[in-house]
Amino acid sequence: MKPLKTTDYNIYFNDECYTYLQDVLSDKSYSLLFIITDTNTSQYCLPDFLARVITEIPIEIIEIEPGEINKSMETCIEVWHTLIDLGADRKSIILNLGGGVVTDLGGFVASTFKRGMDFINIPTSLLAMVDASVGGKTGVDLGSLKNQIGVINNPLSVLIDTGFLSTLPSKQMRSGLAEMLKHGLIADEKYWQQFSDLSTLTTDDLEALIYHSVQIKNSIVERDPKENGIRKALNFGHTIGHAIESYFLESNEKETLLHGEAIAIGMILESYFSLEKKLIAESQYIEIKNCINTIFERVIFNSNDIENIIKLLVHDKKNVHGEVQFVLLDGIGKTVINQNVENTLIIKGFEDYQN
Repeated sequence: MKPLKTTDYNIYFNDECYTYLQDVLSDKSYSLLFIITDTNTSQYCLPDFLARVITEIPIEIIEIEPGEINKSMETCIEVWHTLIDLGADRKSIILNLGGGVVTDLGGFVASTFKRGMDFINIPTSLLAMVDASVGGKTGVDLGSLKNQIGVINNPLSVLIDTGFLSTLPSKQMRSGLAEMLKHGLIADEKYWQQFSDLSTLTTDDLEALIYHSVQIKNSIVERDPKENGIRKALNFGHTIGHAIESYFLESNEKETLLHGEAIAIGMILESYFSLEKKLIAESQYIEIKNCINTIFERVIFNSNDIENIIKLLVHDKKNVHGEVQFVLLDGIGKTVINQNVENTLIIKGFEDYQN
């Protein structure tokens, strides 16, 4: 697969990742090379990765605990202190090897340490490959509130080695599929249709789908890098989905949902809002709901859950003057942004989801 060019950097795939990495490490005369990873990726991905890194630059590994709960300022502070203790300077480089937590947090750490140092993202999860690979969003959560602190700052490059997917449990693979489904729903109906029967997909099909998913996101981001307009379409399913994810993260009585699991619910709910506002046909809504429900397990919500999730919507980053702004579908493959949805309709959406 040939590299994808974004406005400010390239995305390399598979063997070309390591050719590029060797060239950049040879050319740039970095003082130190830091690899930020989590304990899972350190075990399953780091050994194979290190075996393919050829450099004379001293390498230091910084390991963080896995999971969204550790995507926090507290973890950043620990990593910043570790960088100082290990002698990092602005001529050092950080490689973020891991899923979306590692690439989001590692990119933020690199963007702010000594006012900025080079970093390369190496996503190892399907979710990170198709979502965190494009757009330059870095940052961390504030308590259970998603992505409240961060900056938009592009990496030097992104390296996507699909071989890392063989280390993922099926639950993590499904989580990544949610963002791929989203890309089809918001921008490419033909691409969406390819997910109608996942049982027929081969490894080669998956690589092609990943590549096209990255292309879709890149084309949107290039038109609106700062998310002032059309880039908001990428938040389809995320307004209510992030609130669901935050609620399950902070609740002692709920099992934490993966990002993609929460976004899958969010896409069904926001498709229902689109139906009720006569933006999509009932047949399209049923198609979306059935497809997503064949991939993801149904989650049960009681009235107290729904009430608390609605309260969390006030923290969504797209809100304007205190009003919650949704992205809704305008048929499959198109969106409308900045849409208001009444609480009564949100409650109806949850009822329909569970029906």
